[in-house]
Amino acid sequence: MNLMTTILIITMALSMILTIVSFWLPQMNPNTEKLSPYECGFDPLGSARLPFSLRFFLVAILFLLFDLEIALLLPLPWGNQLNNPTETFSLVMTVLVLLTLGLIYEWTQGGLEWAE
Repeated sequence: MNLMTTILIITMALSMILTIVSFWLPQMNPNTEKLSPYECGFDPLGSARLPFSLRFFLVAILFLLFDLEIALLLPLPWGNQLNNPTETFSLVMTVLVLLTLGLIYEWTQGGLEWAE
């Protein structure tokens, strides 16, 4: 048996074992909350015009912004191998300084205060 056949058999067997275990292992205890089409904590049968907390929305947007920062900084190790790594470093520092200034501004304006 050659190496490719062995690898193919092992990966197919492992995939089948994990699939079978994943169907047998979990405990199914359905209730009204789990069967609800919405998982956000709102009543799906109520009015769609309920007031929404603007503070929650701003904190969620801030979280997404900093999550995007991580995605922008992920290629940094490959950028250090370029001909001019100082350009990569200056661009990364520009992004970090802008985000830090934005965080300081949000903090001083009270945008991160959850309760008043």
